[in-house]
Amino acid sequence: MLEENVLVSFLRKFDEQPFLVKMNGKEYLIGEGKPTFTVKIHKMIPIKDLVTSTSLALGEAYMDGNLEIEGNLYEALNHFLGQMDKFSTDQKALKKLIFSSPAKKNQEKEVRSHYDIGNDFYKLWLDETLSYSCGYFRREDDTLYQAQVNKVDHILEKLYLKEGMNLLDIGCGWGFLLIEAAKKYQVHGTGITLSEEQYREFRHRIQEEGLEDLLSVEVMDYRDLPKTGKKFDRVVSVGMVEHVGRDNYQLFLDCVNQVMEPGGLFLLHFISALKEHPGDPWIKKYIFPGGMIPSLREMLSDMAEDNFHTLDIENLRLHYNKTLLCWEENYKKHIPEVRKMFDDRFARMWDLYLSSCAATFRNGVIDLHQILATKGINNQLPAVRWYS
Repeated sequence: MLEENVLVSFLRKFDEQPFLVKMNGKEYLIGEGKPTFTVKIHKMIPIKDLVTSTSLALGEAYMDGNLEIEGNLYEALNHFLGQMDKFSTDQKALKKLIFSSPAKKNQEKEVRSHYDIGNDFYKLWLDETLSYSCGYFRREDDTLYQAQVNKVDHILEKLYLKEGMNLLDIGCGWGFLLIEAAKKYQVHGTGITLSEEQYREFRHRIQEEGLEDLLSVEVMDYRDLPKTGKKFDRVVSVGMVEHVGRDNYQLFLDCVNQVMEPGGLFLLHFISALKEHPGDPWIKKYIFPGGMIPSLREMLSDMAEDNFHTLDIENLRLHYNKTLLCWEENYKKHIPEVRKMFDDRFARMWDLYLSSCAATFRNGVIDLHQILATKGINNQLPAVRWYS
């Protein structure tokens, strides 16, 4: 009974909107008014775990089926993550989890733990482009597919591409951006990734599109780029720097700088934060091991050290909220297949991941920024804005 009271008391902190807690045949109303969702607790969550990491304790309880949400999962997470300042995190106790090694071998292992779980899995709920980053919704009724095509078109316009240029994509994913760049602008594109699954799929797509003369893909760490001796007129990186780690942001940008032609354009598309923080323990343990969200200000500061001149900054936070809700809708249709591929715990984990990320963007816990910069001064660019 004491344990139950302590747990309810802990949950009462999150009282900005009313919700119901059910456990051991009892009901507790949190907040005032008609509850919008219900938290059903089937097995007690130790208060020690909640204090060590609220997100880890609640996340694991949900994955294990010890905690259920009656109502809309996204709306419930929107409620809790909108009050994330009330979450507890004992960084000292979770030091090994939160601050992992930025060494090459470890980061390769961390990246593959997420992206190499199977192309067939990602094809279930991503759109046909296999784009696993924020879409760009030009119109309210844009489909997910159209939003991803819009995003790539938007990036390629910003890069001011000309036929024959060399374009590098660091963390190229399954290759849609480079394929579009080659087809629409006749540029020579190189993609690098640490994911074997993405590498194989991208290579297949290059052959399928007959673009072998224009495109290539390699399994490579960004730190090895300067050793290649290659130079690029344009460099793009979409959703990759989040895997680099705070200690290596400057190193990452140094490597970009070393492979760019003077006056070249660099577009960095990344999940960002208002301030520098070490990240969420649940996300780090189960979804993105070693992941670290840069703040916009530290990325701009580090870019200045390499003489990158910022031309444009765009925030796509609400576009990512909508993208994630589209992914979540697709994912829910395929949960029975996901259970067969993995198990029920994984299926619940991924559902929680997509919904919680949508909620964090909705609440401004994290943002999505695109920074466009030149390496040094480029006076050959038009004085007017050249992209829509």
